Amino acid sequence: MSPTGPAASDFPALSAQGHVTFLGAGPGDPGLLTLRAVEALASADVLVAEPEVLGVVRCHARAGVSTPELAIVDAQSTAAGVPVLRDAVNLVMEAAKGGRRVVRAVSGDPGLDGNAGTEMLACATAGIPFEVVPGVANVVGVPAYAGVPLRDAQGADVRFVDARTASDRCWTEVGASDATAVVSTTLDSVASAAGELVSAGRKPDTPLTVTVAGTTTRQRTWTATLGTIAQVLKQAKVLPSPDGHQPVIAVVGEHSSAAQRDQLAWFESKPLFGWKVLVPRTKEQAASLSDQLRSYGAVPHEVPTIAVEPPRTPQQMERAVKGLVTGRYEWIAFTSVNAVKAVREKFEEYGLDARAFAGIKVAAVGEQTAAALVDFGVKPDLVPSGEQSAAGLLEDWPPYDPVFDPIDRVFLPRADIATETLVAGLIELGWEVDDVTAYRTVRASPPPADTREAIKGGGFDAVLFTSSSTVRNLVGIAGKPHNVTVIACIGPATAKTAEEHGLRVDVLSPEPSVHRLAEALAEFGERRREAAKEAGDPVTRPSERRPGARRRRTTT
Repeated sequence: MSPTGPAASDFPALSAQGHVTFLGAGPGDPGLLTLRAVEALASADVLVAEPEVLGVVRCHARAGVSTPELAIVDAQSTAAGVPVLRDAVNLVMEAAKGGRRVVRAVSGDPGLDGNAGTEMLACATAGIPFEVVPGVANVVGVPAYAGVPLRDAQGADVRFVDARTASDRCWTEVGASDATAVVSTTLDSVASAAGELVSAGRKPDTPLTVTVAGTTTRQRTWTATLGTIAQVLKQAKVLPSPDGHQPVIAVVGEHSSAAQRDQLAWFESKPLFGWKVLVPRTKEQAASLSDQLRSYGAVPHEVPTIAVEPPRTPQQMERAVKGLVTGRYEWIAFTSVNAVKAVREKFEEYGLDARAFAGIKVAAVGEQTAAALVDFGVKPDLVPSGEQSAAGLLEDWPPYDPVFDPIDRVFLPRADIATETLVAGLIELGWEVDDVTAYRTVRASPPPADTREAIKGGGFDAVLFTSSSTVRNLVGIAGKPHNVTVIACIGPATAKTAEEHGLRVDVLSPEPSVHRLAEALAEFGERRREAAKEAGDPVTRPSERRPGARRRRTTT
């Protein structure tokens, strides 16, 4: 239920006519979808979305939702010979009349979308119930992400102008005023819009910002004046360009001044803004790491380098799990998320759950392994207080004491290629160890051809290596990362393996933690950004720089 009370789509349809939700998908950042929008998407039978927002909303719709293809019909597309499939009104009406719940998603806010208004009227005329879920309007959200406030304490007027439909009277009124003007236009029409405002009375030295791909990690903003914007875009080699048709938001007024934007441009100044970062892990393993990278402005790309398979002979694992239930062990030690998953799957096979761990002490190496146990319903009794590794676990592991420990045996489920460090250390502490292969790790299949080409051709800005095996396997299935790509390693052993494969290590995590590794990469990116600004150079991503220069490794 919505916080503001039940909406029509919270309940079954009262008639066979269905229901339509006109939904604002915002300017591009998926995080700007409202809670109500997510609720509506989850209950939709049919999703009719503008092509540019389909990727933003599709992930919130249920499996099996129908997404009919939508053609935007206008004079340009018709003249270019673009096939006219079916217009949105017909798609929406047909689905709703069939008793289905329809979500009609548009960019920005539906209240500012003229086509959505026409479709709402069609629903009202046909007696089809509908609701409107507002979204963050492009003309408001994009300037906020560009660091350009539209009003100040004095409450200056704000005028919104769509350059495609603006009349001469509109330009005259806006040009003659001192209001902040927010102009929706295209990249190759910005100079023309600026000229209209100057002709109408605005001074040529009035500050102006132009933002393309606003609120996404492809966002780019240029600061100029009404009189210099054409020259600025030409010097930046932005125009002329075949991408000149891209929509932009231009803000005209004193709030757009370069000095003010230097202080307020919070989004584009993130340490890894726009960096395409390769994460050689599965989506499940990389989830929290990818979220952390996104918070730094990066675009994570997960590529599995290791596949997990059951052991060739499962009998040893079966005996160990049965021994766990019958009281054979004092401790069980998990060294990876995959070990937790393997034991959990075996439990489910036998109809067991977390209650089978009653009376057994549980140890875990690393925060992600501990989190996987908690998700299973088990709170670890021992997690390393220092280094998150087998060696760190041994530092805190108590020696066997026959007075206090009724059982002297430890169950250690792990990978087939795991090192012997933990086994040897436990034996030295007086414990008997059942070292059991719970899963096998094999090299994953090669990624798609375009990903392999990006790895070898410098399409990625950075690669995070979280183990020596990720280095060996990535090079094996996809090739060696390009020289311009920043190489970040989780520890000295991983860095050594990377160097043995001919890679230059730029960032070394001070702790063996994937989150500390991401933090170290962000700190590297921040230093790189500050150095460029101090030198008066443009801030670029590593993939944009000319190959050749070698960089020194950085530890944080």
